[in-house]
Amino acid sequence: MADFVSDTDTLIRYREDEPVDHAAVTVDSFLDQSNASAVRVEPGDDARELIPHLDRLALVEVNFPAFGDGRGYSSARLLREAGYKGELRAVGDVLVDQVAYMRRCGFDAFEPDAALNEEDLETALSRWPEVYQPAADSRTPIWAKRHA
Repeated sequence: MADFVSDTDTLIRYREDEPVDHAAVTVDSFLDQSNASAVRVEPGDDARELIPHLDRLALVEVNFPAFGDGRGYSSARLLREAGYKGELRAVGDVLVDQVAYMRRCGFDAFEPDAALNEEDLETALSRWPEVYQPAADSRTPIWAKRHA
């Protein structure tokens, strides 16, 4: 995992490459264009439509219009499990309490509506040193460590 990098007041990245600054288009617009390299997935969109195009995407933004809307977690995990390696950015109503779970689903960048405190963020990410189930991140579940 790359170290915490804050590129602006609200953009937080856990990647070592340069941030993507392309304007993200909607899924429908992306599917109609041949030159877009950034897309924004809304809660009602089917992220599986992007799977045939993952190799040309540099950025996928997943919008969280309200912190209680968890559909973006599923979109992230679907894309990571399908092999997406580019930047996967959670945008919108992202709270510090959600970031650790979002990282497990494959998000590696965050652009919340309100800036997150760096110390609170690192505390949230380090709170649970072990995990119990496999996910889109690279953490090994504790049961696999015991039976290795």
